[in-house]
Amino acid sequence: MAKLRPGRCYRDPGIPYTRKSKYKSRNYTKISQNSKITQFSSGNLSRSFSRKVVLLSKNRVQIRDNALEAARIIGNKFLTDTITDQNFRLSVNVYPHQVLREHALATGAGADRFSSGMQQSFGKPVGMAARLDVGSKIFEIHTEPDNIPQAKIAVQKMSKKLGIKTKAVIV
Repeated sequence: MAKLRPGRCYRDPGIPYTRKSKYKSRNYTKISQNSKITQFSSGNLSRSFSRKVVLLSKNRVQIRDNALEAARIIGNKFLTDTITDQNFRLSVNVYPHQVLREHALATGAGADRFSSGMQQSFGKPVGMAARLDVGSKIFEIHTEPDNIPQAKIAVQKMSKKLGIKTKAVIV
């Protein structure tokens, strides 16, 4: 079983050659994987909160779905342990639409003829990614004013899992 390549291999948002859509005619690739994000909202979904902490992107990047899921898990776990799940609502604001492909390289004699890169729509789908612009909202944590310090710590922990430059804003 092959390992995942590092996130830096897919971080730069070049030309979007691949796209997954709910309409089959708008797909650029015919086969894609499902997103690894299991929940997009967690915590207390029925209560309304007065404040929110937002995690924003500072650069134009792509983030893999497994990085988003890892950040969501660590933020949800920290907030549940510190302020319980009745005192916050965590939501993921981006959805991974971009299909990431990888062209397996050939080895041995004559490999230079086959391994000339991925020039057309060749390559196997290996994952999904979300494309972010500068200032895009990645995560939102809704909470009360007395729980803002814990929410800020959770956002810092989540940003370390993403591997990009981010900014936390209290609204």
